Amino acid sequence: MPEEFVFSNNVRIWSIARGSGLPVLLCNGGPGSADYLSPVSDMIDDLAHVIRFEQRGCGRSEHKPPYDLGTCFQDLEAIRQHYGIQKWVVGGHSWGANLALAYALVHRDRAMGLVYLAGNGAQHDIDWRAIYKKGLEEKGEILPDPARFGNEEVNKQGNISWYDFIKNPMLLKRISELRIPALFVHGQLDIRPGWPAEQIANLMPNARFETIEAEHYLWLSRPEDLKSILREFIISLNWG
Repeated sequence: MPEEFVFSNNVRIWSIARGSGLPVLLCNGGPGSADYLSPVSDMIDDLAHVIRFEQRGCGRSEHKPPYDLGTCFQDLEAIRQHYGIQKWVVGGHSWGANLALAYALVHRDRAMGLVYLAGNGAQHDIDWRAIYKKGLEEKGEILPDPARFGNEEVNKQGNISWYDFIKNPMLLKRISELRIPALFVHGQLDIRPGWPAEQIANLMPNARFETIEAEHYLWLSRPEDLKSILREFIISLNWG
């Protein structure tokens, strides 16, 4: 399928779909980055109908605020309806993994599975941030080109709304009641500690947590490992 623009409240949202079969949404991180998940889509698009997009304010999507989490949900619903999908697997990388989780909690009747790649978990922990900052200063990290530059306002509004979202007193209870199959993958060499993602995985009844010897952008260093894990999960949903 070609690239398509989806209209969400009269705002143009860039999207692209590849493959056929089980619908899978992939959300990239940032927030504020352009799409960089084509290599991940390529790993599974012979098994699934993979849809990628760029958040409003990013890349080829229209730069029109607001850029908060609630607006993201509206845009994702517009994408789902545009492609005629009733239920889909929601997935993402980094902040996009958090977006996918939040969408699954808010629209649990639309989410049939969750793919959570290198997400930062439901936390705003001082020690976690200190470890990440130290790793960034001492080691740095390799980024895909589209992730190098982003929209700072999208980043600011997206993060603020995420931190507001996780303050909900019922959040952990709602996560523990989310019974959809879920795959969590974290890189052992990621400068971001993985315990927050593992906590969420352990809360969910039907989740599994996997680690591979990779950095934050898992596919750049261990593509075959990630591909194997992803394909096994998608196949299990197709046959489940």
